[in-house]
Amino acid sequence: MSRSALIYTALAAIAIAAVGYVALRDPAQHVAATPANHAALERLRDGTMKKLAFHPAPKEAGKAAYDTAEGGKATLADHAGRYVLVNFWATWCAPCRKEMKGLSEVQAEFGGERFEVLTIATGRNMPAQMKKFFDEIGVDNLPLHRDPTQGLAREMGVLGLPVSVILDPEGREIARMVGDAEWNSESGKAIIRALIDGS
Repeated sequence: MSRSALIYTALAAIAIAAVGYVALRDPAQHVAATPANHAALERLRDGTMKKLAFHPAPKEAGKAAYDTAEGGKATLADHAGRYVLVNFWATWCAPCRKEMKGLSEVQAEFGGERFEVLTIATGRNMPAQMKKFFDEIGVDNLPLHRDPTQGLAREMGVLGLPVSVILDPEGREIARMVGDAEWNSESGKAIIRALIDGS
Protein backbone atom coordinates (compact mmCIF):
# COMPACT_ATOMS: atom_id res chain seq x y z
CA MET A 1 0.00 0.00 0.00
CA SER A 2 1.33 3.43 -0.91
CA ARG A 3 2.22 5.98 1.75
CA SER A 4 -0.65 8.28 0.67
CA ALA A 5 -3.11 5.40 0.90
CA LEU A 6 -1.86 4.56 4.40
CA ILE A 7 -2.28 8.20 5.48
CA TYR A 8 -5.81 8.30 4.05
CA THR A 9 -6.73 5.05 5.84
CA ALA A 10 -5.35 6.35 9.13
CA LEU A 11 -7.25 9.64 8.83
CA ALA A 12 -10.49 7.80 8.03
CA ALA A 13 -10.01 5.58 11.10
CA ILE A 14 -9.45 8.65 13.29
CA ALA A 15 -12.61 10.28 11.95
CA ILE A 16 -14.68 7.14 12.60
CA ALA A 17 -13.26 6.83 16.10
CA ALA A 18 -14.07 10.48 16.83
CA VAL A 19 -17.70 9.99 15.78
CA GLY A 20 -17.93 6.89 17.93
CA TYR A 21 -16.43 8.73 20.89
CA VAL A 22 -18.99 11.51 20.67
CA ALA A 23 -21.83 8.99 20.47
CA LEU A 24 -20.54 7.11 23.52
CA ARG A 25 -19.81 10.29 25.46
CA ASP A 26 -23.32 11.66 24.97
CA PRO A 27 -25.77 8.99 23.78
CA ALA A 28 -28.70 11.41 24.23
CA GLN A 29 -27.21 13.97 21.85
CA HIS A 30 -29.85 14.85 19.27
CA VAL A 31 -29.46 14.33 15.56
CA ALA A 32 -30.37 17.50 13.68
CA ALA A 33 -33.37 17.46 11.35
CA THR A 34 -31.23 17.86 8.25
CA PRO A 35 -32.31 17.32 4.65
CA ALA A 36 -30.69 13.88 4.89
CA ASN A 37 -33.30 12.67 7.37
CA HIS A 38 -36.24 14.82 6.24
CA ALA A 39 -37.53 11.95 4.11
CA ALA A 40 -38.02 9.79 7.21
CA LEU A 41 -39.87 12.61 8.99
CA GLU A 42 -42.01 13.34 5.95
CA ARG A 43 -43.10 9.71 5.78
CA LEU A 44 -44.65 10.14 9.22
CA ARG A 45 -47.05 12.84 7.98
CA ASP A 46 -50.67 11.79 7.69
CA GLY A 47 -54.07 13.47 7.81
CA THR A 48 -53.84 17.17 8.66
CA MET A 49 -50.13 16.75 9.35
CA LYS A 50 -49.51 16.39 5.61
CA LYS A 51 -49.54 20.21 5.52
CA LEU A 52 -46.34 20.29 7.61
CA ALA A 53 -43.56 21.36 5.24
CA PHE A 54 -39.93 20.61 6.13
CA HIS A 55 -37.52 23.15 4.65
CA PRO A 56 -34.66 21.98 2.40
CA ALA A 57 -32.30 23.82 4.77
CA PRO A 58 -32.83 25.46 8.18
CA LYS A 59 -33.96 29.09 8.09
CA GLU A 60 -33.05 31.88 10.45
CA ALA A 61 -35.84 32.57 12.94
CA GLY A 62 -37.17 36.02 13.82
CA LYS A 63 -35.28 38.09 16.37
CA ALA A 64 -38.03 40.51 17.41
CA ALA A 65 -39.06 40.41 21.07
CA TYR A 66 -42.50 39.36 22.27
CA ASP A 67 -44.30 40.17 25.53
CA THR A 68 -44.23 37.34 28.07
CA ALA A 69 -47.21 36.37 30.19
CA GLU A 70 -45.28 37.70 33.18
CA GLY A 71 -44.98 41.16 31.65
CA GLY A 72 -41.39 40.94 30.46
CA LYS A 73 -39.74 40.58 27.06
CA ALA A 74 -38.29 37.49 25.41
CA THR A 75 -37.12 36.26 22.03
CA LEU A 76 -37.18 32.90 20.28
CA ALA A 77 -33.43 32.65 20.92
CA ASP A 78 -34.23 32.33 24.63
CA HIS A 79 -35.67 28.89 23.89
CA ALA A 80 -32.61 27.45 22.14
CA GLY A 81 -31.42 24.04 23.28
CA ARG A 82 -34.63 22.14 22.54
CA TYR A 83 -37.11 21.63 19.75
CA VAL A 84 -39.78 24.33 19.95
CA LEU A 85 -43.20 24.23 18.34
CA VAL A 86 -44.10 27.93 18.03
CA ASN A 87 -47.79 28.55 17.45
CA PHE A 88 -49.03 31.98 16.32
CA TRP A 89 -52.71 32.44 17.18
CA ALA A 90 -55.41 34.98 18.11
CA THR A 91 -58.51 35.01 20.30
CA TRP A 92 -60.77 35.70 17.29
CA CYS A 93 -59.36 32.79 15.27
CA ALA A 94 -61.79 29.84 15.14
CA PRO A 95 -59.22 27.35 13.74
CA CYS A 96 -56.88 28.38 16.58
CA ARG A 97 -59.51 27.35 19.12
CA LYS A 98 -59.91 24.05 17.29
CA GLU A 99 -56.21 23.17 17.43
CA MET A 100 -55.19 24.59 20.83
CA LYS A 101 -56.36 21.61 22.89
CA GLY A 102 -54.22 19.33 20.73
CA LEU A 103 -51.19 21.57 21.31
CA SER A 104 -51.90 21.43 25.03
CA GLU A 105 -51.97 17.62 24.90
CA VAL A 106 -48.66 17.54 23.04
CA GLN A 107 -47.08 19.84 25.64
CA ALA A 108 -48.38 17.63 28.46
CA GLU A 109 -46.91 14.50 26.86
CA PHE A 110 -43.61 15.77 25.44
CA GLY A 111 -42.85 19.08 27.18
CA GLY A 112 -39.53 19.13 29.00
CA GLU A 113 -35.84 19.67 28.45
CA ARG A 114 -35.93 18.59 24.79
CA PHE A 115 -39.26 19.97 23.58
CA GLU A 116 -41.82 22.68 24.31
CA VAL A 117 -44.91 24.27 22.78
CA LEU A 118 -44.63 28.06 22.69
CA THR A 119 -47.94 29.86 22.04
CA ILE A 120 -47.81 33.53 21.01
CA ALA A 121 -50.98 35.53 20.38
CA THR A 122 -50.23 38.01 17.62
CA GLY A 123 -52.07 41.27 16.98
CA ARG A 124 -54.65 42.91 19.25
CA ASN A 125 -55.28 40.31 21.93
CA MET A 126 -56.03 41.54 25.43
CA PRO A 127 -54.61 39.38 28.26
CA ALA A 128 -58.07 38.98 29.82
CA GLN A 129 -59.50 37.74 26.51
CA MET A 130 -56.59 35.34 26.08
CA LYS A 131 -57.10 33.88 29.55
CA LYS A 132 -60.83 33.51 28.89
CA PHE A 133 -60.03 31.74 25.60
CA PHE A 134 -57.80 29.22 27.39
CA ASP A 135 -60.26 28.80 30.29
CA GLU A 136 -63.16 28.07 27.94
CA ILE A 137 -61.30 25.23 26.22
CA GLY A 138 -59.64 23.91 29.38
CA VAL A 139 -56.01 24.73 28.56
CA ASP A 140 -53.79 25.55 31.52
CA ASN A 141 -50.31 24.41 30.48
CA LEU A 142 -49.52 26.77 27.58
CA PRO A 143 -48.10 30.29 27.91
CA LEU A 144 -50.17 33.44 27.34
CA HIS A 145 -47.43 35.32 25.49
CA ARG A 146 -48.29 38.21 23.14
CA ASP A 147 -46.93 39.84 20.00
CA PRO A 148 -49.15 42.96 20.08
CA THR A 149 -47.34 44.90 17.34
CA GLN A 150 -47.00 41.76 15.17
CA GLY A 151 -43.29 42.51 14.92
CA LEU A 152 -42.25 38.89 15.40
CA ALA A 153 -45.08 37.57 13.23
CA ARG A 154 -44.11 39.88 10.35
CA GLU A 155 -40.45 38.94 10.70
CA MET A 156 -41.45 35.26 10.58
CA GLY A 157 -43.63 35.76 7.49
CA VAL A 158 -46.89 34.94 9.27
CA LEU A 159 -49.62 36.13 6.90
CA GLY A 160 -52.65 34.33 8.35
CA LEU A 161 -53.55 32.39 11.49
CA PRO A 162 -52.87 29.92 12.82
CA VAL A 163 -49.28 29.29 11.75
CA SER A 164 -46.93 26.92 13.54
CA VAL A 165 -43.19 26.62 13.04
CA ILE A 166 -40.76 24.08 14.43
CA LEU A 167 -37.41 25.38 15.62
CA ASP A 168 -34.43 23.08 16.04
CA PRO A 169 -32.23 23.20 19.18
CA GLU A 170 -30.03 25.77 17.41
CA GLY A 171 -33.06 28.07 17.15
CA ARG A 172 -33.52 27.73 13.39
CA GLU A 173 -36.82 27.13 11.62
CA ILE A 174 -36.88 23.66 10.09
CA ALA A 175 -40.58 23.21 9.32
CA ARG A 176 -43.82 25.19 8.97
CA MET A 177 -47.53 24.46 9.16
CA VAL A 178 -49.99 26.96 7.67
CA GLY A 179 -53.48 26.47 9.12
CA ASP A 180 -54.65 24.31 11.98
CA ALA A 181 -53.67 20.69 12.43
CA GLU A 182 -54.20 17.78 14.78
CA TRP A 183 -50.84 17.93 16.54
CA ASN A 184 -52.14 15.39 19.05
CA SER A 185 -52.88 12.83 16.32
CA GLU A 186 -50.84 9.66 15.98
CA SER A 187 -48.97 11.30 13.08
CA GLY A 188 -48.31 14.54 14.95
CA LYS A 189 -46.97 12.75 17.99
CA ALA A 190 -44.84 10.43 15.85
CA ILE A 191 -43.15 13.43 14.22
CA ILE A 192 -42.44 15.10 17.55
CA ARG A 193 -41.19 11.84 19.04
CA ALA A 194 -38.89 11.30 16.05
CA LEU A 195 -37.40 14.79 16.42
CA ILE A 196 -36.82 14.34 20.14
CA ASP A 197 -35.33 10.88 19.68
CA GLY A 198 -33.04 12.11 16.90
CA SER A 199 -34.62 10.30 13.97
